Amino acid sequence: MSGRPTIRAFFDEPTNTVSYLVADPATRKAAIIDPVFDYDHNSGTVDTRSVEAMLKAAEEAGYVVEWVLETHAHADHLSGAPYIKAKTRAKIGIGEHITEVQRIFRPIFNATDLDTSGRDFDHLFKDGEHFTIGDLDVEVLHTPGHTPADIAYRIENAVFVGDTMFMPDYGTARADFPGGDAHKLYRSIQRLLALPPETRLFMCHDYKAPGRDIYAWETTVADARNNVHLKDGVTEDEFVAMRQGRDAKLAAPRLLLPSIQTNIRAGKFPPAEANGVRYLMIPVTLKGGAEEVV
Repeated sequence: MSGRPTIRAFFDEPTNTVSYLVADPATRKAAIIDPVFDYDHNSGTVDTRSVEAMLKAAEEAGYVVEWVLETHAHADHLSGAPYIKAKTRAKIGIGEHITEVQRIFRPIFNATDLDTSGRDFDHLFKDGEHFTIGDLDVEVLHTPGHTPADIAYRIENAVFVGDTMFMPDYGTARADFPGGDAHKLYRSIQRLLALPPETRLFMCHDYKAPGRDIYAWETTVADARNNVHLKDGVTEDEFVAMRQGRDAKLAAPRLLLPSIQTNIRAGKFPPAEANGVRYLMIPVTLKGGAEEVV
């Protein structure tokens, strides 16, 4: 093995998302984790500047991108995975439980085109599976709770935790999306916190905790054990009560509906309609007397 990976973070402030370019310094083989497509919700337009920046950095460093790795089907940004695949021939990987997420959302969006076997992705990772990026060993850790399909990638001494937790001063992920489970989230976090204390943890998001003026996305297991939602011996039941109480007050992410529709398709948009245009669906819930006048 070649030791520590080379890691470069790319922060997308509109969605508060951190994407990573991770490379083996010996072989120059690389992976991109959780890439962002730049989607303007007001106009319905998509731009590639974020993924182009990552591809440019890879090219300048002489990296060969072999993987696009998703930690889960994101609800707050559209994935740039298919664009990277088209440019590099990299394989798109995600956790095998994406099929459960697909089955949950297929009827919600009446996505009759969606194959819920996960075939839109090139590889579905199992818990405990190992693969390589060059000479770097990668271990897959199933970390459900935020969604059923969340996984973390342990690349030598670094773990990319997705949305399972945030920086120690900010807290933990919500667990109220369809298929989410605060009990499972607690157990997933405990699994990560059981790793060696010097293990580096890389977050998928940051929102600046109160009193912190700069964005941050890297910590260690030792520091994460003092997470504001977990310290002082918080039990599973106490954590679940806290998480459910907080989640009940949270608004839906701004890009929830477009993100889910594309990301369960490995980042691809729904098929074009007869006029050649692709559309994203917005399910409408009628409340009060609204159903009487529609």
